[in-house]
Amino acid sequence: MSTESRGVPKRVSIPPPVARATVESNEPGIIVTGICGRLGRRLCRVLHRETRVIGIDRRAFPDKPKDVEHWAVDLRRKKTQDAFRGGDASISAVVHLGVMHDPRASAADHHSWNVSGFTKLLDYVAQYKLKKLVVLSSSNVYGPQPDNAQFLTEESPLLGGQHFPDIRDLIEVDMLAQSFFWKHPETETVVLRPVHILGSVHNAASNYLRLPVVPTLLGFDPMVQVIHEDDVVHALKLALRPGVKGIFNLAGPEPLPLSRIIRTLGRPSIPVPHQLAKTMLTSLYKWRISSFPAPELDHVKYVCMVDDRRAREELGYAPRKNLEDTVKSIDDL
Repeated sequence: MSTESRGVPKRVSIPPPVARATVESNEPGIIVTGICGRLGRRLCRVLHRETRVIGIDRRAFPDKPKDVEHWAVDLRRKKTQDAFRGGDASISAVVHLGVMHDPRASAADHHSWNVSGFTKLLDYVAQYKLKKLVVLSSSNVYGPQPDNAQFLTEESPLLGGQHFPDIRDLIEVDMLAQSFFWKHPETETVVLRPVHILGSVHNAASNYLRLPVVPTLLGFDPMVQVIHEDDVVHALKLALRPGVKGIFNLAGPEPLPLSRIIRTLGRPSIPVPHQLAKTMLTSLYKWRISSFPAPELDHVKYVCMVDDRRAREELGYAPRKNLEDTVKSIDDL
């Protein structure tokens, strides 16, 4: 499986953003899927001050800014198309954050939500000839492997689903976005692959580091990259600028051993033999005592770090949060 990005410009001249005092209700807007998630709400708070924002998310949005439209619909339903009507006169871009990461959901539900829903979204982007599509993927698509290169580039194979079936949908979404890039050159398609996102988000990495005693694997202390959720929002905003297209790895502060990150938090840790940890986690997950499936252990066993030079050179991206602020953000709930 190749993620080759032939034809993606190596350098792009990008104009600075224009600050707006007010947002006109009839100006082109940006659709954000998954806007009710913690990351989506943060992006919404940044974008709505400068442009019209239309959110698509079947969940409630009680703290929605007054000038933001919220379509409480399922992305797979035909009614979603109503948010796009009017073509590029009303919508200029789509930011896709609406990927399900619930390990408790069935494989069928995961595939239907993530793949079928995203396929419909691509149909709308093509039908209404939108200028920009930004898709938030993850560096997890590469997969932690014992023989990984020290830093993986955007051309590295997507092997994350080999031992962790739940990541296969995300890989398929990533590949669909790449295919759309080539089939529809009129749309500037951007795929962002951030490392482990930390902050108020409820993902595996943040939930793991929130444990009162953080378990590690005896004999393993992999180098780890993390990124603050606000730095991801910053990168998403940069990806919306005219002229940007292609695949970009996103990293945060300098990588450190997992043990150093845990010490930065001030939490105690306990080393556990791998086979014992795998057996215990399998049982705990089966009885719904733990939210971590056993394949997640590979992330605290093997390295999966990315080379983010392309994002730094072409997006103008650089992390704004230092390591301490990034790691300690998991308690900012």
